[in-house]
Amino acid sequence: MSGPEAFLKETVPTLLIGAAGAGLFWLIGFPAAVLTGPAAAVSLATIMGLRTAIPPLLRDAVFLMIGLSIGSTVTPEVIATALTWPVSLAILTITLVFVVVVARAALVRGFGYEPMTALLSATPGHLSYVLGLSTDLDADVPRVALVQTVRVLLLTLLVPVLIALWGVEGTAYLTDRGAISPLALVLVFPIALALGLVFQRLGVPAPILMGGMAVSAFGHGLDLTPGTLPVWLTTAALMCMGALIGTRFRGFDRRGLLGALAAGLVTTIIACAVAAVGAVIAAQIVGLPAAALLLAFAPGGVEVMAALAIETGLEPALVAAHHVFRLLALTVLVPIMIARQRR
Repeated sequence: MSGPEAFLKETVPTLLIGAAGAGLFWLIGFPAAVLTGPAAAVSLATIMGLRTAIPPLLRDAVFLMIGLSIGSTVTPEVIATALTWPVSLAILTITLVFVVVVARAALVRGFGYEPMTALLSATPGHLSYVLGLSTDLDADVPRVALVQTVRVLLLTLLVPVLIALWGVEGTAYLTDRGAISPLALVLVFPIALALGLVFQRLGVPAPILMGGMAVSAFGHGLDLTPGTLPVWLTTAALMCMGALIGTRFRGFDRRGLLGALAAGLVTTIIACAVAAVGAVIAAQIVGLPAAALLLAFAPGGVEVMAALAIETGLEPALVAAHHVFRLLALTVLVPIMIARQRR
């Protein structure tokens, strides 16, 4: 299917379904409706057989806008708070190991997974890296992909609910500095994209998002590009992000979906429980909001969790930094765990 034809037959229906999901979730009062609504609606449509798609250019534009939005929250207060981050990063590393150990045992004993497949399925994030390892290690790649995708979807839906039940409201979005000037926006976008492409060549996790975040944080920190992205632009980016999550079910075997849903649910509950405990402990030590640390510790995709931080106003810069660190930590930890598994 050609580019324009695919856009009309796949992308446009995907975006319309995502918008409908956002509207429905907003009507019923579901947390972070513009993100969770499209994720749920497009996932359901994809599982039912609709050919959904978000083209790479639109995907990268969404990541770039979310990165710019995160960077706009970087203030002198945030920078001062960053001095306490090494402690929470150390606690995050401990929670990662706990999640893998407990979730792997649950998959082996409760679902009959082969140990190596269970280890890779239990890894909390870094999907492309994990799938690459799965292929090289002769693990059950479709099963690993299904469990990991279910984890991302469930975390997208569950984490906002947990935060709402926690009764905490974010404050990162309450400082009204007005909208960024059109000239600054026109200048920031190409610079951020260029830096994102450099990060991509260097193998930095979530490179386009990180490029946007770095340029925006630099501009806001020096007061060169004050102001935030227009609300409509941020809302559109979050809706597209939710739709993108749903498209990841495309091409999966529906016969194995039920078992993967159950396995994904169990591993997600384990991950949320461990992340919540780690967040509470870290909050007591470093004095940061426990709800923000839950977002920082929850093993969802870095772009998705950062988007949730923007939507909820819970320290987006801190959340993004912790999730990038999580991916870097997993790059080191997973090969060590695989070597132990082989022995």
